[in-house]
Amino acid sequence: MKSKSLVNLTNKGLYCEQGDFYIDPWQPVKKAILTHAHADHTYRGNQDYLVPREGERLSRIRLGDEAKISSMSYGERLDINGVKISFHPAGHVLGSAQIRVEYKGEIWVASGDYKLTPDATCAAFEHIRCHNFITEATFALPIYRWTPTEIVFEEINDWWRRNQEREKVSVIFAYSLGKAQRVMNGIDSSIGKIFTHGAVERLTQAYRESGVDLPETKYVGAVENKKDFIGSLIVAPPSAAGSIWLRRFGAHSTGFASGWMIVRGARRQKAVDRGFVLSDHADWTELQTAIKETHAEMIYVTHGFIPELVRWINENGMNAKPLKSQFGEEADELDDVLSTEFVDKIIE
Repeated sequence: MKSKSLVNLTNKGLYCEQGDFYIDPWQPVKKAILTHAHADHTYRGNQDYLVPREGERLSRIRLGDEAKISSMSYGERLDINGVKISFHPAGHVLGSAQIRVEYKGEIWVASGDYKLTPDATCAAFEHIRCHNFITEATFALPIYRWTPTEIVFEEINDWWRRNQEREKVSVIFAYSLGKAQRVMNGIDSSIGKIFTHGAVERLTQAYRESGVDLPETKYVGAVENKKDFIGSLIVAPPSAAGSIWLRRFGAHSTGFASGWMIVRGARRQKAVDRGFVLSDHADWTELQTAIKETHAEMIYVTHGFIPELVRWINENGMNAKPLKSQFGEEADELDDVLSTEFVDKIIE
């Protein structure tokens, strides 16, 4: 990315000199504008934060009561030193946003993490025309094409029912912010009781307070009689896999909801009984659609299969360059580790 661009990559994150702000900085800065509340995009220590209003509760949980946070709704515009800023739905998780930056007629869009697949727990991705588009490439290979979600949820329901018939507990690992709530929203909650790990419970309550429809759940740590778990579904972060925390459930079967489950051997690597292909990131086809719809003059590609997506874009009549960063669905698992450590101190 050339040094005189409106948005530049620095050692602290994406920086707009004209507006003197950073997008998802990973080192402390004066003004941070955040795409969403996953921990790898929401670092503590910044002086001021601007976040999407729809995800403000989640950002507050991440950043703490002492953080100075302001927010804007999707589509609302803010002028910072002549630079017009607005948030637009990214479809990744609740309150996730693309950040539109406009200055003297030049428009940039930093997409953050995004998906085009419909998701009842968050606002749908919005296509935005721009001159320069910064896209992720987490699943930028042709092998990554998502199974329709209604099929995935039915697979989870069937697995849960079979385990229930065997008087087993079903433990599904899903990233604590976004994936866990999406699973709970999509499954058939009439099958049985649903319990949550501490890292999931507090974030789930923030979803409810934000108006997202979720079934009744109970925090695992509040259960006194372990027989209550028989036949139930436990929603936990991947960081709980293989831990002594699982011993309380007795006989159980484990599943993992992730886009990586489409790859042969991924389930074995994660040491789970079942893998369910469910991702909060765009698949190969969705990436292509999103990029084409921007009509951008230049596409900057970051985190994931960067060379592969850059090559596809350039071979298909568009212009692309790599932009190294440190995000992606791998970071969602880091997010769960950080969430677990933080919430455990409060709840357990």
